[in-house]
Amino acid sequence: MSDILNRVAATLESRKTSTAESSYVASLYTKGLDSILKKVAEEAAETIMAAKDGDKQHIVYEVADLWFHTLILLAQQGLGPQDVLNELARREGMSGHTEKAARKE
Repeated sequence: MSDILNRVAATLESRKTSTAESSYVASLYTKGLDSILKKVAEEAAETIMAAKDGDKQHIVYEVADLWFHTLILLAQQGLGPQDVLNELARREGMSGHTEKAARKE
């Protein structure tokens, strides 16, 4: 499952050396963090609207956009999908209440 995430992450990493004119991702990197965050927020809102509409294919499409832009954010911050997967593995089997309480300490 994480193979596709790793391939996309590698592509996103390679776009850091591309020109903004030649790559959508490179153009986001060039515009900076605020532009990337705006795209993540936009895709999150579109995901919410798709879920409210109940169209499963549209939900999948919008979540793919959200994940893609989140992966751009991670790459811009020097992180990758494995960092998130490691955190999910750390939380596996832990009560959500316990995990949330541990954040406050």
